[in-house]
Amino acid sequence: MSLRNKITLVGRTGKDVEIVQFENGKLARVSLATTDHYTNAMGEKVEETQWHNLVCSGKTADIMEKYVEKGKEIAVEGKIVYRNYDDKDGQKRYITEVRVLELLLLSSR
Repeated sequence: MSLRNKITLVGRTGKDVEIVQFENGKLARVSLATTDHYTNAMGEKVEETQWHNLVCSGKTADIMEKYVEKGKEIAVEGKIVYRNYDDKDGQKRYITEVRVLELLLLSSR
């Protein structure tokens, strides 16, 4: 894997894994919440959650389909992918996804 486009995230899934089946395999999709805690300039504790769209294929998709459900804590390593498409109204839509290359199951929740 190239170190030029590498991301590591640890968080909890926000929904059950969605599987998209193709002729030559499947794609697994799930959202991941990562939460950061810090104290702001006024001394208040702040919790900030970011949502990430995860996508994987192959054996990683098989593992995700079998073992990952809503609320499961996981760690992933992969790369950021940007893509776009035209929706049904002709509007250009942009999507940022994390293409998962490694998956670690952390909780039994």
